[in-house]
Amino acid sequence: MALTIYHNPRCSKSRKTLELLDEADAAHTVVLYQDDTPDAARLLQIAKMLGIPLADLLRRGESVFKEAGDLPDLDDDDALAHWIAANPITLERPIVVDDASGKAIIGRPPENVLTLLSQ
Repeated sequence: MALTIYHNPRCSKSRKTLELLDEADAAHTVVLYQDDTPDAARLLQIAKMLGIPLADLLRRGESVFKEAGDLPDLDDDDALAHWIAANPITLERPIVVDDASGKAIIGRPPENVLTLLSQ
């Protein structure tokens, strides 16, 4: 199983999720998503893997989100995916993806990652 973690090293939940992956010796790739932002197509794919609307991947408390003058309709997934890709700080974190199984989790709480590891 090869996992990808969309990680922000400044986030305690993200650091803890990464620590759990390391402790489990799970093969994983770390993507610093604010530097290497997933494109719109990947964001749509991740939301589908999570089984949630794309709008649920938004960190609505971020000032970028609150102050956005260009925020598209939250029901317009295509436009929203492009907006999130252009404003990666608004992406929920951490997200761990298992492309092989087509599943993903949000590491809030970090222990959520254990569900991917137990498959």
